[in-house]
Amino acid sequence: MSKPVVALVGRPNVGKSTLFNRLAGEQLAIVDDTPGTTRDRLFAQSEWNGLEFDMIDTGGIDPSSGGKEPLSIGSAEYIQQIRDQALLAVQEADVVLFIVDASSGVTPADQEVAQLLRRNQTTRDGKPWPPVLLVANKADNEKLRNQVADFYALGMGNPYPISALHGLDTGDLLDVLVASFPPQAEEEEDNSVKIAIVGKPNVGKSSLLNRLVGEERAIVSPIAGTTRDAIDTQIQIGDIPVTLIDTAGIRRRGKIIPGVERYSVMRAMRAIERADVALLMIDAVDGISAQDTHIAGFVLEAWKSVVVVVNKWDAIEKTNETMQQYTDHLRHELSFMDYVPIVFISAKTGQRVEQVMPMALRVQEERLARVTTSALNHIIQRAQDLHVSSFRTGQSLRMYYGTQVRSDPPTFMIYVNNPKLVHFSYQRFVENQIRKEFPFTGTPIHLVWKARR
Repeated sequence: MSKPVVALVGRPNVGKSTLFNRLAGEQLAIVDDTPGTTRDRLFAQSEWNGLEFDMIDTGGIDPSSGGKEPLSIGSAEYIQQIRDQALLAVQEADVVLFIVDASSGVTPADQEVAQLLRRNQTTRDGKPWPPVLLVANKADNEKLRNQVADFYALGMGNPYPISALHGLDTGDLLDVLVASFPPQAEEEEDNSVKIAIVGKPNVGKSSLLNRLVGEERAIVSPIAGTTRDAIDTQIQIGDIPVTLIDTAGIRRRGKIIPGVERYSVMRAMRAIERADVALLMIDAVDGISAQDTHIAGFVLEAWKSVVVVVNKWDAIEKTNETMQQYTDHLRHELSFMDYVPIVFISAKTGQRVEQVMPMALRVQEERLARVTTSALNHIIQRAQDLHVSSFRTGQSLRMYYGTQVRSDPPTFMIYVNNPKLVHFSYQRFVENQIRKEFPFTGTPIHLVWKARR
């Protein structure tokens, strides 16, 4: 089932990021008293009473604009930015948390957002208007809690007083929140292989999709950011059904344009979550950048398989050694995923595009591969004979036995004398020993270390 989406909306400095961190259970958003601190989109998963949901911290609107004079809190341009932000949240979310500041009282910006959220409460793209919960944050004492009644003037129903900083009454808010989720219908079973095409803007994702499909399914434009939604396309490779997911380009944090792109990136990240294999596209002309490694990190964190696709290879002046030199450079920059295959293509001319899908399907097969317990324990024993891990206290790690507990991705449970003795470098060593026998091409291996009773 797809998880509900909760958007946090409100003017700057009302505590959206503080509440976001509180509900996420970790420090994900930067918290500062300066309005507009949250400049990149942040989203996280949360859970309450067994119900999981995704959250979007929309961020405050920066009162300054392009070096011009700072926008006053009541200025029309400033108010319009906040209205646009709230509207985008409504378009994407299943429930909206409209956050106001109990210590400041009702402001003109609050009134503008409330007017927008009250309007058109019928449909949006055929979907019901999402429920809006009015959250009066910073109600840190009894006096402020008594003053939240002033927010009834916004016409948004009952205000829920909380203190995100101290965690006061956030549990009561979560009870109301999960009760507001729309009924989640079971999705129809889909046995197709899900392949997401990801990469920074204007790297050629839509062009590759059109080549693979054989028709113009996605808009192709030299303007970065043309694709704003994750687009699903079903194709058939032999007797294997495949779902191709073309995603909006993911920009580096700090380089994200507020507004539509904020939600485009969120959709791209959700596309990665539901994919089996990600085609990570890199611009051969620009070379691999910090943005590319950032996206690769996102894919790795989601435990997804990867094929690196170097596009625009036709635009590179080449010698007999160019491809190998480029490959070595990519291996160095993506050293944390040295198991991924690399394909050099030109989506514009069609050069080697026919190699992409066979490689992606091969990686998907590797993702589902299983290792017998006897073979795994032979590898573990040999690894231990080759290298004994000693801890600074003089203790030595002892691996007793292991077994593969799941595939998709391949996950191995290894029983040891003390999991705290497993150093990161030794974990990589054991993983490399497994890959010598079973490569798991393009697929991350998850090693779980457990103490033997």
